[in-house]
Amino acid sequence: MTNMIEKARTEAAKLIDAAYEKAAAQGLLPAGVTLKGTLEIPKDTANGDYASSAAMAAARDMHKAPRYIAETLVANMDLDASPFESAEVAGPGFINFRLGPGWYGDVLSGIEADGANYGRSTMGAGERVMVEFVSANPTGPMTIGNARGGVLGDALASVLDRAGYDVYREFYVNDAGNQVDLFGKSIEARYLQICLGVDMIEFPEDGYHGDDIKELAQEIYDKDGEKYVDMDPAQSRRIFTEYALPRNIARMQRDLARYGIKFDNWFLESSLHKSGAVRQVVDMLTENGLTYEKDGAVWLKNTDLGADKDEVLRRANGFYTYYAVDIAYHINKFAVRGFDRVIDVWGADHHGHAIRFKATCSAPCIPIDAGKLDFLIMQMVRLVRDGETVKVSKRTGKALTLADLLDEISVDACRFFFNAKPDTHLEFDLGLAVRQDSENPVYYVQYAHARICSLIAALAEDGVPVPPAKDADFSLLREPEERELIKQLAVFPEEIKLAARDYDPSRINRYAIELAARFHRFYNACRIRGAEPHLLAARLKLADSVRITIENALAIVGVSAPEKM
Repeated sequence: MTNMIEKARTEAAKLIDAAYEKAAAQGLLPAGVTLKGTLEIPKDTANGDYASSAAMAAARDMHKAPRYIAETLVANMDLDASPFESAEVAGPGFINFRLGPGWYGDVLSGIEADGANYGRSTMGAGERVMVEFVSANPTGPMTIGNARGGVLGDALASVLDRAGYDVYREFYVNDAGNQVDLFGKSIEARYLQICLGVDMIEFPEDGYHGDDIKELAQEIYDKDGEKYVDMDPAQSRRIFTEYALPRNIARMQRDLARYGIKFDNWFLESSLHKSGAVRQVVDMLTENGLTYEKDGAVWLKNTDLGADKDEVLRRANGFYTYYAVDIAYHINKFAVRGFDRVIDVWGADHHGHAIRFKATCSAPCIPIDAGKLDFLIMQMVRLVRDGETVKVSKRTGKALTLADLLDEISVDACRFFFNAKPDTHLEFDLGLAVRQDSENPVYYVQYAHARICSLIAALAEDGVPVPPAKDADFSLLREPEERELIKQLAVFPEEIKLAARDYDPSRINRYAIELAARFHRFYNACRIRGAEPHLLAARLKLADSVRITIENALAIVGVSAPEKM
């Protein structure tokens, strides 16, 4: 796949090495020195397109002045077959390279060749990676926190896929344990209130108070009447749970599909209990001397593994804790299903748990490589409208859910806004998200794409189609706005690699905004329609390359690229 930034960097390093060998052979520089130093892209183009500090890094070993080394290297460089048109010495001994017209043309030719695959790389070498995200309790509607986690997890999975990893998306369904027991009790209480009267049945203080529980209880009453009033509570709660959980899970699936998120698997916690995997984990830890009993409960000696506190694995009542289940679940991910790497996307309230769990997984008896278990911890979301915090839906007057948000804000805006830097608190401005102007970042990027599509359509009607790269004279693209735009196009594969490396898909948002800004500057400074035919063709091809790249970037975030606005 095309990566002209990486190619130019490689070529610059080769030029320096070849020049050194040539200079050393002539006795101009001492032989046997390994050239080091950095090779970077300067922020100020006055310092070239690439700058090397190799001469300064070699000064001590060569016992020569850095500037002399740099001048000698440049004098022995052959740039003819390279992507550079010049190499210059600057300051105390920097070597600044400037890209030639051929490189700019190769960027556009590469985008044409790669098309929808532009930006892809083989960085991940096919490593099997599971990204587990959202994993909301199926005991109620999904929250705004789930909305952010959904986008970050999905966009991260897309970034990793583009970076050459074999990616698998999973939703972990907490369909067992205390929260599900409480779910059943809550439905039972609302059902009995319908049958016997609200004043006759006390609702559990720690129960789920949402209207969705009332609606589920009403559905059961409408279907079966008072059939369960005199039934053993344990049996009726099981029936209520078995009825309600699949409905809640189906609603989650519908909401997430509407949100543009599809999972490869919905993994049920209950399957770990049914298979005996949780019990086996606790037995294994006990056999390896990593547990102790206290007050009838079984505890993990997590402080022995480097954590700040021990964890309960099995309560005195015989029920296993979420911590024991978590260990069994991650063993299933690594040892049973064979994933090479696992990334869990969790909320800020799980930060401490992530640190302690990582320590647990370092235990020699646990078949997990703790170095391959990573966590993406996201910060909280604050919704605002007109400067005021929003906590309820305008439509329902109740706590705002993902479904409520999607009724008010477009999926595109939600996904773009929520894909902000994970480790920072997010203030989501609902008013800004619906504005149709340049202040709204998603509109700004989409407008650039639509503007290009309209331009291409108008020129096609004039009988001027987008030319193939082989027929365009890219040497004509010499204006600063043209070259800066092409450089931004060239950066795209690097941005994907960095986003994958840092688990930060928000880099793609920032890249797309900058690409749109550079396109608008180019469009306003460089006439396309009415330009001389050869220049028109080159600029039109440049615009079309921007269209392709914006579409690819937005696809990673899960945002549409409209042809009209």
